[in-house]
Amino acid sequence: MYLVLRALPCYHQVMKRTTLYDEHVKRGARMVDFAGWKMPIQYPTGINQEHLAVRERAGLFDVSHMGEIRVMGDAATDFLSYATLNNPAKLTPGRAQYSMLPNAQGGLIDDLYIYCEGGSEYLVVCNASNVDEVVPHLERLAQDYEVKVENESERWGLMALQGPGAALIMSRLTDEDITSFKKNRTLKTALAECKVMLARTGYTGEDGFEIFCEAQDAPQVWRALTHAGATPCGLGARDTLRLEAGFPLFGHEFTETTNPLCSSYAWVVKDKPFYGREAMWDPDCERKLVGLRLLQRGVARPGYHVLHGGDVVGEVTSGTISPLTREGIALAWVDAALSEPGTSLEVEIRGQGVNATVVRPPFYP
Repeated sequence: MYLVLRALPCYHQVMKRTTLYDEHVKRGARMVDFAGWKMPIQYPTGINQEHLAVRERAGLFDVSHMGEIRVMGDAATDFLSYATLNNPAKLTPGRAQYSMLPNAQGGLIDDLYIYCEGGSEYLVVCNASNVDEVVPHLERLAQDYEVKVENESERWGLMALQGPGAALIMSRLTDEDITSFKKNRTLKTALAECKVMLARTGYTGEDGFEIFCEAQDAPQVWRALTHAGATPCGLGARDTLRLEAGFPLFGHEFTETTNPLCSSYAWVVKDKPFYGREAMWDPDCERKLVGLRLLQRGVARPGYHVLHGGDVVGEVTSGTISPLTREGIALAWVDAALSEPGTSLEVEIRGQGVNATVVRPPFYP
């Protein structure tokens, strides 16, 4: 496997299992410990084939390990506007937005997706590894607002159907007009005789849907989707797909010390009052987040040095060989003066400088 997933160590801890665990084992998935969960890293066909299935057809991911947090109350919109970087006031019921949760030091606690279910009710989805930080943080901030914060993570099953064939598969299983169902919209309907919420969102760079259902219903929905033509995919392909699309992963591209205003995701940070604004606003960006395309054979792994003229000018945060283009690709924080597309750099791999150029993701046509 080319990509290094930073699965968090969970010593002396019983791994959690999603309700799809048995479905993965039946199909021969290689199960690994990830963020406190037993999750499929790949199936017998391998990461590359799963990756290509998503780019060319449709793949299905179990992402039930993600955290779901409900925010309710008359002040829910004002509260989330202060707690997060994007502007939830722009959302109407049935709409969603990508956002981030800032800390007090100008960095991040996590990145999020926020789904508006009503003017006073939202569902917030965070990374599995950060649930234990996100929930207490929101609860502390909520003390100054007329809102209620509830951790509903145990309730939900969550799957992601992704790829150019996703809409066709979904149309086989629901009577809804999928053609009029636009990006960042949500829809409550039935699928495989189960109540679900569909979201036209995803993390692969392809069209697709994220499917929320009651945890106990997830196996029935999973079987219906795979029977309709979706290829089961593991976390390995999910990671190569998001990297090929140029999407950040918390703990890699974004951390508690990285300022999103120094990245191509500065658009998320709206000019409004928010928690930690003073530390984050108007930064002196000594380094910026960029894409790198390797011009020679090699794998740029997280933590590898980025060089210019023999000097260390940055660090790789994610890297792999693109299963689609077969080129080495990476994301890295580099000195701001060297962040323009077309800039020639090197990645230090096993003591040797491998030529690379700064590019603007995505890394595929």
